[in-house]
Amino acid sequence: MAARYLIDTNLLVHAVDRREPLKRDRAREILRRVGRAGSAALPAQVLSEFANACLRKLEPRPDPATVRREVERLLLAFPVLPLTGPVVLEALRGVREHLLSYYDAQIWAVARLGQVAVVLSEDFNPGAVLDGVSFADPLDPAFDLAALG
Repeated sequence: MAARYLIDTNLLVHAVDRREPLKRDRAREILRRVGRAGSAALPAQVLSEFANACLRKLEPRPDPATVRREVERLLLAFPVLPLTGPVVLEALRGVREHLLSYYDAQIWAVARLGQVAVVLSEDFNPGAVLDGVSFADPLDPAFDLAALG
């Protein structure tokens, strides 16, 4: 089954961040739902951003071995879509044509080239559609988690 959703870094970070328990619980539920359904993938970039955010921004700061175990768990739970030359070129088009920041454009490009319909993120404009890729914020309480699958 092809991935229907692409998971952005912020969902992964919220799932392990103790500072916001409501967001943590909701992010965990989102990851459980799409993980069980086999309907989501991760861009390689997101794994890198997640590791960096954990090591630099979480309080208390986890040690690298703990972050490694979490990344290994994610690798088992979700397919990873690679960062390739065509993704970089498409991201540059996203910057030019859609005025995205480069790293946001790279997430969009992975989804577009990987034929993934929806990016799950709180960082994009929910409801926006760029060249067939739509954006949804599943952390918004108005988002219906039952729609994930």
